[in-house]
Amino acid sequence: MTKLPFLDLGAIQQSYAPALREAFERVLRSGWYILGQEVEQFEREYAAFCGARECVGVANGLDALTLALRALGIGAGDEVIVPSNTYIATWLAVSQVGATPVPVEPIEATANLDPARIAAALTPRTRALMPVHLYGQPADLAPILALAREHGLKVVEDAAQAHGARYQGRRLGAHGDAVAWSFYPGKNLGALGDGGAVTTDDPTLADRIRVLRNYGSRRKYHNEVLGVNSRLDELQAALLRAKLPRLDEDNARRAAVAARYLQRLQAGPARPIQVAPHGDSVWHLFVIRHPRRDALAAALAQRGIGTVIHYPVPPHLQPAYTALGFAAGSFPIAEALHREVLSLPMGPTMRLEDVDRVVDAIDAFA
Repeated sequence: MTKLPFLDLGAIQQSYAPALREAFERVLRSGWYILGQEVEQFEREYAAFCGARECVGVANGLDALTLALRALGIGAGDEVIVPSNTYIATWLAVSQVGATPVPVEPIEATANLDPARIAAALTPRTRALMPVHLYGQPADLAPILALAREHGLKVVEDAAQAHGARYQGRRLGAHGDAVAWSFYPGKNLGALGDGGAVTTDDPTLADRIRVLRNYGSRRKYHNEVLGVNSRLDELQAALLRAKLPRLDEDNARRAAVAARYLQRLQAGPARPIQVAPHGDSVWHLFVIRHPRRDALAAALAQRGIGTVIHYPVPPHLQPAYTALGFAAGSFPIAEALHREVLSLPMGPTMRLEDVDRVVDAIDAFA
């Protein structure tokens, strides 16, 4: 039986092999491996790609979120609105700056943060809103940004899964005050290690993040603030530069795979997460809901088809957040999603016949 992996990272990287080797050799020859020309060039190129004035490379996606919050002055005693349905990193960034995550339920059809529910969660301590562009689909930013302006709040977007996605025709990258990105290897734009960045139209904010990421220093051995060591690696920046020119092409291939899934999954108990008309998804994940999710995943595994659950336990029910006092049933929409979601194989190297194999297996299970 030929296995169909959930994500064939080996095939993806091999498709870039000549460009990646050239990037590696370029860094090797340079003799400069931390915060050099590769990082500076990538920051310029990725800012231009996103339509943002500034890009600051950092060590990973969690640091991108955390440093954006720190640079905006958010800390102890503050509250930040977060989705109840997200990867825990969104919440962890809020906790790392000493603030409190305040969860808000998603729109069930799209699984993204529901703007209509945010106002009821605001308190005098709310300082920021943190929408997540989950699965590669933009959250509905217009009402979120309007609410932020009305109440004097900051907006930090978690775009870790949405490289190249568009909201109302404009690429994500500078709608809010700051946009945090992850370049974890499995992302649509993935490094061969960890990496992250913050994009923004605010040069003052970008400058603060640059200082914070480098021990609180803009001049060597002169430290202005209590910073951290969170720098995008020079080699990873070079590798990302090699892959960036093909990102739109790869995203188009993902869209073709998604279109085949949607065509084939028009009936039956396997229901795809819907895409709202306000945005263009880049299909980081193709997620379905199924009432017998675990049994379906096991049946697909028996046929050599890889799947992943994004995510099995919502953040409010994780042991790490016991102190917030949330019990089962506190956020029923998120909990229902986490019981039923299953991510099917997706990637730019998938063939349409691979999609047919997956859907045929789902039909056989049903």
